[in-house]
Amino acid sequence: MKLIAILTLSLSILSVSAKEPAKAISLFDGKTLTGWKTVNPAFAKMWSVVDGVIVAGNGKDKIRANTYLATTKEYGDFEFRCSFRISGDHKTGLINSGIQYRSYIHGKKIIGYQADIGKGWWGGIYDEHRRNKTLVKGDLSKLGQDFKEDGWNTYLIRCKGNHHELFINGIKTCDYLEKDPKIPAKGVIAVQIHSGGAAKVEFKDLTITEL
Repeated sequence: MKLIAILTLSLSILSVSAKEPAKAISLFDGKTLTGWKTVNPAFAKMWSVVDGVIVAGNGKDKIRANTYLATTKEYGDFEFRCSFRISGDHKTGLINSGIQYRSYIHGKKIIGYQADIGKGWWGGIYDEHRRNKTLVKGDLSKLGQDFKEDGWNTYLIRCKGNHHELFINGIKTCDYLEKDPKIPAKGVIAVQIHSGGAAKVEFKDLTITEL
């Protein structure tokens, strides 16, 4: 009887453990860039932490080259969340950013999926330095008044297997199934500021839940 009781208790513990939801882990301590690295070290000074926010650009000077700040750890199936803001004068050139995911670094380049940020690109998936094209265009038709192009918004990127989903302010903007089995299903996450106009990008509350 004691053996049966022990086995029953063990199974109960395993059952409870199996039902526990995955926990969100912070990727940013709010003070330093620990856990992150600049893809091209030449642009390391472009990234900083100001008042608990990761910042690139100042909104006054033109961005001369694409730069990326990447995690030092890779992720496969996950939910990534963050708050972000992009600002700048569109008359000075392209004001654009993005979030790389399931990406890998080759030399001074980052290659992989990008959740797009910026006028004309919002909410879509672009394949950076690989297929060099938009895989799915973002659908902004259901975004409400909470969405402001130059204000704070939230991004959720969910990847499980070959299924990709993007959400801005909780509204799904695209749904994508990767049909090429050769495309890596694991990689780093990185934030970007795109070359072009006098832009500024800010990121905070960056968390990941591994699925």
